[in-house]
Amino acid sequence: MNQTAPFQLRANRPRGSNAASLLPLRFWLICLAMLIWVSLIAVKLFWLQIMRHQEFVEKAQKQQQHTFEVAPRRGVLYDRNLRELAMTVQADSIFAVPSEIDDKTATVHQLAQIVHANPEDSWTTEAQINERVDASRGFAWIARRVKPEVAAKVKALNLKGIYFQKEFERFYPDNQIAAQVLGYVGVDDNGLGGMEQKFDAPLHGKPGRMYAAVDARRRVMGSTEREPEPGANLELTIDENIQFIAEKALDAAMQRTKADNGTVVIQDVHTGQILALAIRPTFNPNDFRHATPALLRDHAVSDVYEPGSTFKLVTYASAIDQHIVKPDDMIDCQGGAITFNGRTIHDDQHDHLGVITVEQALEHSSDVAAVKLALRMGRDNFYNYIRDFGFGARSGLELPGETRGLLRRPDRWGATSIGSIAIGQEIGVTPIQLVSMVSTIANGGVYLPPHILMAEQGKDGKVVGQPTTQLAAEPLHGGEELPDPLPPGAHRVISTMSAAEMRKMMEAVVLYGTGKSAQLNGYSSGGKTGTAQKIDPATHTYSKTMHIASFAGIAPVNSPVIAVAVVLDNPKGGGVSYYGGAASAPVFTQVAQETLEYLGIPHDIDLRPLSASKNLTAKDVEPAQEETGDASELVAAMNDLPADDPLRESISNAKASAKAAKAQKQADAKSDTLHQPTVAEAQSSATTAQPQVVAVSLPVGTDGVKVPSLVGLPIRQVVQQAALAGLNLQVTGRGLVRSQEPAAGSVVAPGSQLTVHCAR
Repeated sequence: MNQTAPFQLRANRPRGSNAASLLPLRFWLICLAMLIWVSLIAVKLFWLQIMRHQEFVEKAQKQQQHTFEVAPRRGVLYDRNLRELAMTVQADSIFAVPSEIDDKTATVHQLAQIVHANPEDSWTTEAQINERVDASRGFAWIARRVKPEVAAKVKALNLKGIYFQKEFERFYPDNQIAAQVLGYVGVDDNGLGGMEQKFDAPLHGKPGRMYAAVDARRRVMGSTEREPEPGANLELTIDENIQFIAEKALDAAMQRTKADNGTVVIQDVHTGQILALAIRPTFNPNDFRHATPALLRDHAVSDVYEPGSTFKLVTYASAIDQHIVKPDDMIDCQGGAITFNGRTIHDDQHDHLGVITVEQALEHSSDVAAVKLALRMGRDNFYNYIRDFGFGARSGLELPGETRGLLRRPDRWGATSIGSIAIGQEIGVTPIQLVSMVSTIANGGVYLPPHILMAEQGKDGKVVGQPTTQLAAEPLHGGEELPDPLPPGAHRVISTMSAAEMRKMMEAVVLYGTGKSAQLNGYSSGGKTGTAQKIDPATHTYSKTMHIASFAGIAPVNSPVIAVAVVLDNPKGGGVSYYGGAASAPVFTQVAQETLEYLGIPHDIDLRPLSASKNLTAKDVEPAQEETGDASELVAAMNDLPADDPLRESISNAKASAKAAKAQKQADAKSDTLHQPTVAEAQSSATTAQPQVVAVSLPVGTDGVKVPSLVGLPIRQVVQQAALAGLNLQVTGRGLVRSQEPAAGSVVAPGSQLTVHCAR
């Protein structure tokens, strides 16, 4: 025992010393582990709180806030006297926080009963509201920009989870005044037509933001806003009073002539500014949802037509400016007919003019004289003058959808195209181009690009491009000076002397020629009438029953202030009512007279007592021109238009409509063939249909033509009367008319056949 005890003591001694030596190692290992653990936590915290801070902030905002745009206040559209044409007002919009609604179905049903007042509004139907409410927990629109009475009814329900937000709504205080010029604004405050579309970006402004904070249970705790930046204000060259004058006169003309559509453009001849642009039919931009695409179309810039005899102003002005003729030179009208390159062009059937002065040739609207002048000029010179007058190119007017018109290069003209273009055929122009041409003659021979935008005012109240000025009223005072320097795009077309001679010739047209119904009281006036046959886009041929009646004029002649273009598409009625001198010239008279008096322009001729207007005859007005132009060549010129030209789309739509109508007609014919009616059906059909085929049951002046009385008349007068009525004539026998079919006074479709039986 004594020997082993020391051994055990020696054995135990080293073990104790090893344990003591491991204590520091364990300590440091624990410290190292703690350090690594703390370092990892620190790195993780650094990664989360520093490196990914913005990411988690955004996630938190998405969970705790709902963000949506707040539309800015749209800029105001003013007329030239700073009267508001389009403005922005506040309206209540209704939204829901779906997470707060206990019974969604019942709530939505109650709301739909109130907000869905318009059956055509699919956005506020109960199904659509339900779909939006189910799609989100934090926010859903119920209805936007509701009327005050609708908002009051919803507020009276005091529904849980239903809130109101003030939004801006576009308002047009004059309703349909200048509707196609101003355009309209959609639900999302985007411009969808006219100036609203063309200048949508500056008018719109910069949207603001609304932040709605919610808690963990998606309850709204409050909201903050970032204010939107308002849009720029625009001042137009339109004068609200002159616009009203133009629209009132056009309304009366549309009712009188039953035209398909009409356009009146009034321009300041010394600046190119558009004072009025009236289109009919029209729409109310406050209620644009009920407007058809046809009502929204701006015919002044997007549609073209053959100008007919109004284009002779270009022909005569070009010839006079080239010193080919003078107004008092003599020209041989050859008895009213000229033949060249196998085609014969005739003057009016009432005129068999011989050697007369150039001025008289314009008074009588001689086609022969115009063709002769064009031939003496040559196609290249004539083409250059046409381009200088602004035809065949976009004018740059600040409205969307402008077409450049139809004008082929001389190397693509046919053998007789120069003669056709000289009298306003084989060329397509817009009313804006027509009025700009007349203004060029009126102001002394300088083409001024038309404008409808006066100035643009930014959010700082300063005019864009002119930082020291603000919008100011610019009433028209009838100045006689052209801008100095001339604006971009302006250029001289004819000399001052040539322009003065043309103005006196235009005055003679009104005093002694085809424009007598364009005479003013106390003011001298000048102009040119035009009556052109329309081209059927489906058949590429001239229509015998559809016409364009136009008048382009200036006033006063001695010191012109305004130029006016009046274009009526397809005026209807018997006699001479569809002629330019009968349909459009009276519109010029009313518009020019009232505009000059409104502007306070001094009278330049003596006032005369007012007298009742006389009934016009074929000798007093511009007749419809003979079909001398090549309609197919003009239609083919549309292929040269750029892809964005609105005319290409309109022609495609016309062709599609014609094909659809033809297919429907064939289908109806096939259906009639397949269905063999029974005897009872035939008898029933005969008794019910019989009154409808009686010609006199159709109202005169709608889609029918009243058959004139021809019994006892010679053949020559019969031909004239049938042509005036737009009827196809078939003559049997010789001498005086003894009988006719249909009977006089009957109302038939335009273009129907009229048969007369003659005997000596």
